[in-house]
Amino acid sequence: MSHPIEQLKQIMAKLRDPESGCPWDLKQSFETIVPHTIEETYEVVDAIHAGDWDNLKEELGDFIFQAIFYCQLAQEQGLFDFDDVICGVNEKLIRRHPHVFGDLKAKDETEINANWDKIKAAEKQQAGKTEQSILDTVPASLPALSKANKLQSRCAKFGFDWDTLPPVVAKVQEELEEVMAEVNHAQPDQEKIESELGDLLFSVVNLSRHLKCHPETALNRSNHKFIRRFKGVEAIARMKNKSVSDLTLSELDAMWEQVKAGESATPDISE
Repeated sequence: MSHPIEQLKQIMAKLRDPESGCPWDLKQSFETIVPHTIEETYEVVDAIHAGDWDNLKEELGDFIFQAIFYCQLAQEQGLFDFDDVICGVNEKLIRRHPHVFGDLKAKDETEINANWDKIKAAEKQQAGKTEQSILDTVPASLPALSKANKLQSRCAKFGFDWDTLPPVVAKVQEELEEVMAEVNHAQPDQEKIESELGDLLFSVVNLSRHLKCHPETALNRSNHKFIRRFKGVEAIARMKNKSVSDLTLSELDAMWEQVKAGESATPDISE
């Protein structure tokens, strides 16, 4: 029996066989697969957040299949194949960890990260890639919160950052005041409100970074908490033979507080 990864590559090749393959797989391209890759990535994340390890095993399989699909497409076009990808990442990991695979001595994580950046810069120079800006390599397709975090972290490496927390907090307060100034304007301008909201969110991401919390993780936790609590409200409504659509805001608020009180009595350590 062939190695499992080899079997998966063979399955992928069969799916893309021009004569006997699957019509859906045959019509796919790099671009059309992207939405599926994003979806599979989030399903992996959901399984991790839920602590559902059986589901994580399944979702990681789907995620790996995405990589196999891209490699099959690339192989058909004579660009590269799966083995090229694996060899490339193997070499890169060894090259970028000289403190593990070589003789370099690094006293702490800061030194390791600094050396990592030097190696990356040398790789780009050797490949003839020149950056006009230190921000050029921040992926354009990152979700907005993650992109803001990445931009700020990149600039912080070069000293463009506050050293203490108070000015970071003050900036958040300043941006909130600017939002409210636009909202309370005699003739509110929606574009200006959106712009100021963006600045506020950017400053909150900076606060999150300074508190060593990833904004995506923090917001996702709040999303999950909101979902759990609202489902609790729906459950209470059903017990009263009512639908949430039939309830007043004050009734919904009362049920919401009831759910919160129940959580306080039995705290969820995952939150």
